[in-house]
Amino acid sequence: MRRLPHHKPLPVREFSAGRSRRGRVWAVGIAGTALAAGLLSGPAASAYPDPGNGRMTTMSIQSPPGGSNVRVLVFHGSAAGGDESPTVDAGIAAIERIGLSGPTAQRFKVVASDDASVFTDAARLSRFNAVVFLTGGGDVLDPDQEAGLESYMEAGGGFVGIHDAARAEPYSDWFGGLIGARPAASAPPAVQRATVEVGDRQHPATKDLPVQWKRPDQWLNWAKNPSGDVHTVARVRESTYKPGAGANGADHPVSWCRDYDGGRSFYTGMGGTVASYDEVDFRDHLRGALLWTSRIVRADCKAAINGNYKAERLTAPNQPGQSDQIGEPHGLVTAPDGRVLYIGRGGGDSSQPVVTDWNDPDIGKGKGQVHVYDPKTEKVTLAGELTVFGNKGGGDELIKVEEGLLGIELDPRFEENGWVYLHYTPHSGLDRDKQMAERRVSRFTLDPATDKLDLSSEKVLLKWPVQVHSCCHAGGGMAWDSKGNLYIATGDNNSSGFSGGYSGNNPEPNYKGVSFADARRTAGNTNNLNGKILRIHPEPDGTYTLPEGNLFTGKETAEGGGKTRGEIYVMGVRNPARISVDKQTDTLYAGWVGPDAGEPSTTWGPAKYDTFAVITKASNRGWPYCMGNKQPYRDRNLPDPSKPLGWYDCDHPKNESPNNDGLVNLPPVTGNNIWYSPQGGAPDYPRDADGVPSYKKEEATYLLPWLKGGGQAAMDGPVYRYDASVPNADKWPSYWDGKWFIGDFYDSDQPRHAVLTDPGTHGDGSVPVHAESLKKIVPIGNDGIKNLMDWKFGPDGALYVLDYGRGFFTSDGKSALWKVTYTGGAATPAADQLARKGE
Repeated sequence: MRRLPHHKPLPVREFSAGRSRRGRVWAVGIAGTALAAGLLSGPAASAYPDPGNGRMTTMSIQSPPGGSNVRVLVFHGSAAGGDESPTVDAGIAAIERIGLSGPTAQRFKVVASDDASVFTDAARLSRFNAVVFLTGGGDVLDPDQEAGLESYMEAGGGFVGIHDAARAEPYSDWFGGLIGARPAASAPPAVQRATVEVGDRQHPATKDLPVQWKRPDQWLNWAKNPSGDVHTVARVRESTYKPGAGANGADHPVSWCRDYDGGRSFYTGMGGTVASYDEVDFRDHLRGALLWTSRIVRADCKAAINGNYKAERLTAPNQPGQSDQIGEPHGLVTAPDGRVLYIGRGGGDSSQPVVTDWNDPDIGKGKGQVHVYDPKTEKVTLAGELTVFGNKGGGDELIKVEEGLLGIELDPRFEENGWVYLHYTPHSGLDRDKQMAERRVSRFTLDPATDKLDLSSEKVLLKWPVQVHSCCHAGGGMAWDSKGNLYIATGDNNSSGFSGGYSGNNPEPNYKGVSFADARRTAGNTNNLNGKILRIHPEPDGTYTLPEGNLFTGKETAEGGGKTRGEIYVMGVRNPARISVDKQTDTLYAGWVGPDAGEPSTTWGPAKYDTFAVITKASNRGWPYCMGNKQPYRDRNLPDPSKPLGWYDCDHPKNESPNNDGLVNLPPVTGNNIWYSPQGGAPDYPRDADGVPSYKKEEATYLLPWLKGGGQAAMDGPVYRYDASVPNADKWPSYWDGKWFIGDFYDSDQPRHAVLTDPGTHGDGSVPVHAESLKKIVPIGNDGIKNLMDWKFGPDGALYVLDYGRGFFTSDGKSALWKVTYTGGAATPAADQLARKGE
């Protein structure tokens, strides 16, 4: 056993044996009868003196302590002595009430005492399944008593600390670890009403609580944030109260748990008021904590601990001059048998030639590569290479290009037919004179025996024109729903350099009559497939049909007819590189990159917003008219695009661009769930009588303080769905079930989080109700996954991630496929350690 750290000398004081609220031991059983006094009396402790100082270092505690006749000790000793506070009285009464409530199999006896000698009596201490510290600060245990508590935990005991228990034993590192965190020197003394975000929807202490739990209490700040070292089950939202000088920020844990030193520890910073213990929800919170710590039920207190995850790189660097392991990373998909297929956009390694001269027939010619990683052999196969337009290197937006091989998906019956769908820009479709290209979605067949793509098997499902005179914003992601519908994300395919980084609505720049800076020609156009999320139903013969419920039928007669495309499910998106569908709900999740303005403008509108959205039905998401939560841009029309006109109306947008060949009257804009700028997460502003925001930085409110932008390149991730039937021991645990993973290409201040949204309102653009960082689980940094390009869960429950590498329009030694697995193990206690078998 570890030696306890040095304690500050204890003041001489007496503990009145067995004293409780009324100067006597309270012991309450299932029927309300008092327990025998023997629970707090018995033979002397079995202890071994430390020959160096005479202090006990271990006791022979029954392992695990307690039994099927479950008992909980509520210890409320005080370093200051005197009568108990009303809060202690209320806490004891509440725990007694909890022990008598609920199903018979989940009831327990409660003994409340301030007699610390129990911690040096092995026989007595062994009778308790769990110990509750309902006590204030200071040295409430002498060194031998603390050693006894440590022995109790090592034997598999349970511990619950409430509020001021975090101030107890202030000189003990071991007890600090048991609690998990120590209060900061500064905390608001007043009782304040605040919102608690209940992020763990499975632990018995939180599963039945509101996700947004509004309640008054005394809120503690922490000297060091314990999140990641403990399993945080609830956080308090600092924006809903005044946290004072010691505030912890967006991640302010308030309740947590972990398996500690052989036992189970749960702590809540709530319970600082008498009124807390009259709350049904707070008693339910304590009840769940007690059920777990006393071994009546099992629970997972490991899933949110950073150290319980392992990130490993699966692919080695390419051999010089080759792409044997990986191309320029641009997307991945996992097969039912565990293989991972991932694509390279088209940029070669630095040794490959780059042709930028439009007079050269090989202008921009690159290789769109498909690689296959086989987990059984841990080998990579280059499955095939498409000749794409997409290798022009870097430079400004009239030189570089983001076309190429942009997306990959596998047929829902891939195991039977080997069909692979690729979203790409073939070099053969390039018109060098007009600087136009063809984008297409095609179906190919993969030979499962060789992992080779049969390029002659191509069936072109869908194709449409894109301008390639200027870069950027090609989009590319694809995803299936449960009905066999394929979603295809396309970018607005315009330059962002002609509108000051605000709305991409400059109608003038063009090449041979084709505008390349007006997103009203593309994303805002009901008759154009760019800047959209399309939804089609591929058929076995290589054609497609249109499912019901898209934004348009393609046969609308409004404004003369012939001005809509029936493939459009979502319009008004800028650069949706990644999309996903939760097949349990068929909800579409998407993220897209915003424009370039670094700050909001009172003349032109919001700063650049990268965006994530939960999309439950066909809709217009706003670009280039509105961003974020329906924040409008200013119109700039002819004859002088440098002069502002009126603000766009997000509820009644009109496309009055001279480059529009679709409807003038557009569907109303639906607000988005997450938007962020360099200033912070979800900026919002006061609005005038017409609903126009002020766009003054000093007046901004940040609705999502847990994220911030900078370079910004939104990378939507999956909604995790836990599958208990998967035998893989290192699959991600069920704690993450239903949580949406959102990230950014960049890894500094940008998001890499798992969020919870409100299913009742998220389709209308409500902001997430809870978020927690993944940056130490999906590791950031130059030697980690610095430039996140795509991430998806495999059938084994592991997370597969593409790191783009450290250069642009190329691959390098950091370009890699990674795998992140869970190593924390099963829920605790073990099934055979439950106090009552079969529970």
